[in-house]
Amino acid sequence: MPDFLAFDTSTETLSIAVSRGDAVWWHDGPGGAQASATLIPQIQRLLAEAGLALNQLDAIAFGCGPGSFTGLRTACAVAQGLGFGAGVPLLPVDSLHALARDAHDRVGASHVVALLDARMDQVYVARYAFDGSADDRTPRLLAPEAVTVPPGFALAGNAFAAYGARLPAGEARHDALPTARALLKLAPRLLEGGLAVAPQDATPLYIRDKVAQTTAERALAKPS
Repeated sequence: MPDFLAFDTSTETLSIAVSRGDAVWWHDGPGGAQASATLIPQIQRLLAEAGLALNQLDAIAFGCGPGSFTGLRTACAVAQGLGFGAGVPLLPVDSLHALARDAHDRVGASHVVALLDARMDQVYVARYAFDGSADDRTPRLLAPEAVTVPPGFALAGNAFAAYGARLPAGEARHDALPTARALLKLAPRLLEGGLAVAPQDATPLYIRDKVAQTTAERALAKPS
């Protein structure tokens, strides 16, 4: 079995995991502004517990987005630095794919509409099927009311507290996040599929091209 380091900082939760063969060590904790300060120390701790050096890893998997702009930059920069230093390839993993895999692993959902709170009254959305049937993995940025759920799909993600009443009703809902353990589940197939990249070629996946509204845009968005 390949040995991996995986981490995701695309949400307000920092998630890190290390696999050595079939054994897994992990840490989940506060992310956001704290992620940049705690990510590397926690990586060092988990690698030490696993008895692995960075240069013994087969690849470093990181959540490349979509998600928090600051979080995505943090994850990519740390992955690049570690990859360069250790001579290890990187696996940029779609954070929505990892979220869907988290729901699949925890509750058995085989058809998932993955949702991440994108703030600014929007959600990041993509569809994943884990039984080989057709899905639509292209991430989109939508208003909650614009989300559609095909028959047989469940909603999963972190957007229910903010937008639950505006999302499609009558569908199964599962709280889920793009955890590092989910990244570890996806990593072997991605590595086998030749999707590892050199550190200099890793980039965040940005769906939105701006992070703040102008004063005029905020004024227009207010109820009259």
